[in-house]
Amino acid sequence: MTRVLVVDDEPQILRALRINLRVRSYEVEVAADGAAALRVAASFHPDLVVLDLGLPDMDGVEVIRGLRGWTTVPIIVLSGRADSSDKVGALDAGADDYVTKPFGIDELLARIRAVTRRVAGAAADTPTVRIGRFTVDLAAHSVDGGAVRLTPTEWQLLELLLRNPGKLISQRQLLHEVWGPQYSTETNYLRQYMARLRAKLEADPAHPRHLLTEPGMGYRYAP
Repeated sequence: MTRVLVVDDEPQILRALRINLRVRSYEVEVAADGAAALRVAASFHPDLVVLDLGLPDMDGVEVIRGLRGWTTVPIIVLSGRADSSDKVGALDAGADDYVTKPFGIDELLARIRAVTRRVAGAAADTPTVRIGRFTVDLAAHSVDGGAVRLTPTEWQLLELLLRNPGKLISQRQLLHEVWGPQYSTETNYLRQYMARLRAKLEADPAHPRHLLTEPGMGYRYAP
């Protein structure tokens, strides 16, 4: 049974999520502030954390950093902050995804399922991934047996996205890991290389279905 820790200072949200998740066979614990969240996480060892940023005792980003000090558990941020800088800050601190309040329970459940699938897929370390009609072999660094040629930089960018299906990866993280920390603000690099990847792998590069942009935040691979 998947264990979920829900952190929010609004009692009605805690109650609604606890009921909806338990009905779907998740094991649920809740916390109403940051200190309680860190304490419960240490004893409960959740498989997933749903975290509000606007907590009464500390900013949710600090909770993310506290969790990331000892665990790689997936974190979905749930917050009323719509500004992209708040979203990027949470992603850069280590969050896996971001859902803006008000939200639909079906949307949140879909994000939870996507993160759960991603973690399960990473554990299985599946070497092949489908993008439309193409098969990408991550171990062999080939697309359809070499039918599609990618540059080393294109491979690095694509592999980072494919190994994290459904995860929103910030621009800063992609630039840092592919080009290096000195390029953390060169977002034009990402736009150019993503356009090249889409031209090679998407059926309709102008309307991509798999290599998606989250404006002002980053990119994600949608299976």
